[in-house]
Order: sequence, then C-alpha cells, then structure tokens
Amino acid sequence: MAKLHFKYGAMNSGKSDTLIKTAYNYKERGLKILVIKPKVDTKGEHAVVARGGHRCKVNILADINTNLLTALRTHKDIACVLVDEAQFLTKIQISQLYQFAKIDNISVICFGLRADFRTDMFPGSKRLFEIADNLEKLPTMCFCGSQAEFNTRKINGKYTFKGKQVAIDGNKVTYDSLCGNCYIREGGVI
Repeated sequence: MAKLHFKYGAMNSGKSDTLIKTAYNYKERGLKILVIKPKVDTKGEHAVVARGGHRCKVNILADINTNLLTALRTHKDIACVLVDEAQFLTKIQISQLYQFAKIDNISVICFGLRADFRTDMFPGSKRLFEIADNLEKLPTMCFCGSQAEFNTRKINGKYTFKGKQVAIDGNKVTYDSLCGNCYIREGGVI
C-alpha cells in the first residue's frame, strides 16, 4: 500500500539534496518519478536546487489553485511523486496528495520545513503532521554545535522575528537554523 511521507527539518538539513538523491535512485532503476514544487519558491525556477549545486527538473509548478490530484492523474506509469518545499502547499493540496497515494496506490514523499522563523507551522506542514503515514526528521547543526531546531530570518545580515511568513529574496533576506538556546539568545520568542 502506497503512503504519504513527510521528511522535514530546519534550514540546511539537506531536504532538497535528499529529494534529488531519491529521484536519482528511482531513475537509475528505470522508474518514472514526478517532481512537484510550489510556484512561490522561485529559487531554481523550474528545478529543485540543492545548496551543493545539484539540480532536479520539476514537472509540476503548483500555485495555490492547482488541483494536484487532477495534475498528477494526467501522467502515466509513475512510480513515485516527490514534493519539494511542501510547507508552501495548501491544506487541500496536501489532502489531494494523500488521496493520490491511497486511491492511485503511488507513494508521495514530501520534503519541507516544519515551522517558520517565528516558530509558527506552515499550513502544508501542519496538514502533513495531521495525515502523513510516516514522519522523518532530517537533522542539522546549529553554529554552536548543538542540533538546530528553529529557522531564523536575517534581513541585511541581522536576525528578525517579525514579518510575513514567506519572504524569498536571496539578496536581502537569508535564513539560518539555530538550536533553542541560540534562537532565544538572538531574540526569538518561544
């Protein structure tokens, strides 16, 4: 029976790298995969791009109105669906991925963040925690050497804990991951 998986972690935990390696493994065995990415993630345009430079072509760029069940069913002979930045999908879209896994019997593996820089869950992540068959945390390290749990936003190199949930601007806005102690020390509120 196919399942809906959620592999989550803080920034720099290798989520996109893991997706790209998973895609490679399927392709190496001659199996067809489909890759989905939310359109709001403009990094890499029509590709999933890992920090190390590896890339994977995206088949479906989803906006908030994309019916993923309909979009996926237009493709044939799929062995697996891989979803990057799943936190940006809507609650309904995550439910559509679950339905696809169960009704069409094709596993869906989602990769994404659990929470934003203010520790608030993203709608897509919240729904994945509610219904995913498997949850797997991908660890990463804080600058102090402890395991990082929290995402932080920097604007012009300074930590900020205010603003919209989504801000993607590689020049002025950057993100780090910190452990709980460092997150609080930098001004984050738990």
